[in-house]
Amino acid sequence: MCLFLCVFFEIRSQVTDLMRVEYSYIPQTDSDNTYSRFRVSANYPIKMDNNGTYLVISPQYRYNDLRIRDGLPFEEGGDLNVFQTFGLEVGYTFKMKNEWRFGAKIGAGMSSNFEGSGIEGDDFRYSVSVFFVKSYKNLQAPKTARLIVGLRYTTPASINFPLPIINYFKRFHPSWSYSIGTPKSNIKYYFNGKNTFQAFIGLDRFYGNLQNNRSFVDENGETKIAENASMLNVIGALGYEYYFTEHLLFYTYAGYTLSNEIRLRDSNQDNVLSINDANTFYLRSGIKLKI
Repeated sequence: MCLFLCVFFEIRSQVTDLMRVEYSYIPQTDSDNTYSRFRVSANYPIKMDNNGTYLVISPQYRYNDLRIRDGLPFEEGGDLNVFQTFGLEVGYTFKMKNEWRFGAKIGAGMSSNFEGSGIEGDDFRYSVSVFFVKSYKNLQAPKTARLIVGLRYTTPASINFPLPIINYFKRFHPSWSYSIGTPKSNIKYYFNGKNTFQAFIGLDRFYGNLQNNRSFVDENGETKIAENASMLNVIGALGYEYYFTEHLLFYTYAGYTLSNEIRLRDSNQDNVLSINDANTFYLRSGIKLKI
């Protein structure tokens, strides 16, 4: 159950990316709807002392293009279109005893379609997370392992309670590694120093505020009000990575969704309308700089 739950939320605590530029495309099966995203994110570590203490600044931007061409029950404003996300997290991490490391993050951002006259209070989201990292360095290189456990809370969100963080990575052979947890569980094969191949199950999602709420009457004659939109995909995919240098790489993933939902929700995060939840193809590609 713990591993099952971990598939349904996103964390960044184990991400070793310094910078990422990425494009994703998800067509919707049996529909003219599409979802595409352009994403830029970074993690900038600031060394605080010589004992492994760092302050980490993490900005991000996402351009979410949600094209809903299926008929929607709104009299006006049925075109949802573009949601943009601006975010900034500040993290602090230091070494503990016995190869453990503590980390904490707080973050704030805006995620909205910005269709109104300006920025609104409902556009903002806040997050806090704490985690512990255990590195197993007694294994002979390149055989390494890492365990991460913790908690993360985000508001507003479709799940309004702290969610557990758990991720275990192990490179058990010079040519093989695996990772269990979130945001991705995978098994990876290293052809050589420049080429890797992997199979994985992962998560993709977005959440955005509707500045102009949409109201409609459902089949029971009850008036519903949609105040935000969310997408949650669980993906099975294959991936290829090519390393230009030790830290700079190109990656491309292609697969199929195991769960695909786009929902409109009210202010209590209750579902008011599901939009074509049929599974579909998934494509993602980009360039990243990593530790």
